[in-house]
Amino acid sequence: MLNSPSFISILILLIGLAGCRIANQYQRAVVFRLGKLRGIRGPGLFWLIPVFEWSKTVDLRTITASVDQQETITKDNVPVKVTVVVWYAVTDPVKSVIEVRDVDRAVIQVALTSLRNVIGRHTLDDVLKDQERLGTDMRLVIDAATEPWGVKVTRVEMRNVEIPESMQRAMAQEAEALREKRARIIKAEAELEASLKLKEAADVIMQNPAGLELRRMQMITEVGAEQNTTTIIMMPSEFVSMAGGIAKWAEKNITRTVR
Repeated sequence: MLNSPSFISILILLIGLAGCRIANQYQRAVVFRLGKLRGIRGPGLFWLIPVFEWSKTVDLRTITASVDQQETITKDNVPVKVTVVVWYAVTDPVKSVIEVRDVDRAVIQVALTSLRNVIGRHTLDDVLKDQERLGTDMRLVIDAATEPWGVKVTRVEMRNVEIPESMQRAMAQEAEALREKRARIIKAEAELEASLKLKEAADVIMQNPAGLELRRMQMITEVGAEQNTTTIIMMPSEFVSMAGGIAKWAEKNITRTVR
């Protein structure tokens, strides 16, 4: 019965099914035969010799890894806590399996050491104001270390930077002082510009005295348009002198009449 064709067919079918494997479009299978590398299989359906061959599946998609918050010291001796996010992808499945035991963990460890080294070469102002350039520097350092493992680092970003509270207060005071300085400069510039305009207006009025009377009439109109209980009317000095002369003349005439 063991030699019957049906049994042999079933045995071959079971062996064939046991060796069938499927790799998705974004996966590659690194195949080993008796411990020796045999090559890469996939994507799609492939077959392994049961017992004698096995495979390690590698994901080729971009992986986003968040590096735990690390406390480090800047070039100007300020302690900071930094969180970094790393984007990387496997470009060589064989190297990622043969050259390193755990490629994901290895990338994270390299990112940690690179973070400390890069932050230590820059001041606090650089860390706060030029995070994009620091991310590029870290990407180059990490990518150089992971290239032998068949890993390509595509992007590194600093997600969060924490500084001591005492430093935050000092920076807030500095920012407030700068804002006050800018406000005073703007006010002084406005006053200077206004004085120059007033000087120009005075020159025009001196050349055209009638313009002063028009300006007075305009001011009276503006004051009258508002809801004020008291209205002050500005009269030219010539009118005042003329009124004074008339008053003196009238007083003399009255005195003569009484005598």
